[in-house]
Amino acid sequence: MQEYRRKDGNKTLCMAPWTHTYLSPQTERRMCCASTEKAESFEQYIDTGSANKEYNPKTLAQHWNSDHMKSVRRRMMAGEELPECQVCNKQLLNTDVYRDYFNHLFGHKEDDVWAMTSADGSTEMPVVSFDYRFNNLCNFKCRMCGDMLSSSWESEQRNNNMWNPQDQAWMAEPTRSKIKQFQKDEVEQEFAQAVDNHLIEEIYWVGGEPLMYEQHWKYMKQIVDQGDAHKVYVRYNTNLSRTKYKGIDLYKDLLMHFRDWQICASIDGTGKIGEWIRDGLNYDKWLDNFRRGCEITTHGRQMRLDLTITTPGLLDLKNMFRLSKQLNVEMLTKVTFAFTPDIVLSPVALPRKLLDDIVDELLEFIEPRADAKQQSLIDVLKQLKNRPVFEEMWPDQYKKGWLDGKLKQERIGAIRRDYKKLTLEQIFAQDKRLLDWWDSIG
Repeated sequence: MQEYRRKDGNKTLCMAPWTHTYLSPQTERRMCCASTEKAESFEQYIDTGSANKEYNPKTLAQHWNSDHMKSVRRRMMAGEELPECQVCNKQLLNTDVYRDYFNHLFGHKEDDVWAMTSADGSTEMPVVSFDYRFNNLCNFKCRMCGDMLSSSWESEQRNNNMWNPQDQAWMAEPTRSKIKQFQKDEVEQEFAQAVDNHLIEEIYWVGGEPLMYEQHWKYMKQIVDQGDAHKVYVRYNTNLSRTKYKGIDLYKDLLMHFRDWQICASIDGTGKIGEWIRDGLNYDKWLDNFRRGCEITTHGRQMRLDLTITTPGLLDLKNMFRLSKQLNVEMLTKVTFAFTPDIVLSPVALPRKLLDDIVDELLEFIEPRADAKQQSLIDVLKQLKNRPVFEEMWPDQYKKGWLDGKLKQERIGAIRRDYKKLTLEQIFAQDKRLLDWWDSIG
């Protein structure tokens, strides 16, 4: 195969298809969590409307040199721009793209890519980087999340008749039981084998909530005990509601032994607004857990604030900015992804002028006071001014989408008894423009 390397101008080559594997809580496999290729049994987790309801999971061995993965590798090596990589290509989630991350971490293996990849795209390189979401176990019900990534959401959906087998086929029997069995019999064994064979160089712990996974504590301790931690980079996306399990302390007993580590601690607002957005959050406890992590850091990228901007969260962005300054930590910023016009908690649900006005006001406050640690917040806010809003994406559907989304939020608010704590209307009342927009729907 003709070599067309990154140094020669290949901008699409990503090391993930040669080093990394992703598995969703529903046992869907893709080349990474951000890729948008279609799975055989499920659509990408943000789009669950697949017509194919048959559950036919693949093992890692079947996936690694599948026709699809071979095609991905061939096209990347030829320098083609892959539609499966649009999240990175178009920076749809954030300005820090996964391609850059994998190329930074595994760029030293690029010679192996060419030496160990056949003309058909199959590779002899082993998987050394794992993003295995063993299930959807999570103790939070974040407003912009859903059942596929949170067991608490799933339970709420089931208990309140808010799901149907057509749109959420994975929740219906016998598929749900088959998924659990495959997770137990195959998924955990694949990961355990990689640990036993000393293959792992990077782990991305995400969920669900990874610190609720028994597998996390079991295999992280094993990696430490068998002397492999010094060669493993480990990163987290976690709600940081717990840092201890059966006498094991995340910071002192585990992370201090690893080559390097990073915790992206999810937090989308401070105080009561933060607790509304991330249902289950105890903000004071979260802050204490975060500060404990800061006590053992050796460089500035180990503890980061992972911020997802929502419509109500816009009202607390100044406080999130202040939190980053107070803690002296980086922000990793992204926007609630909107793939249908009922996702009213995405800021791009707002009318164009209203969104631009709010963003301009935020930038006027933040930019003069920011340093490099808040740059991602600035970048994403500026990007919002150039992203299409619902009125532009769905000119014939957005009003119905707004109404459907509002009704859904009102139902969820009633189930969770927001009226006894804090309602979305009370949050929006902090800015009359937002409340007027919300009141105009319906």
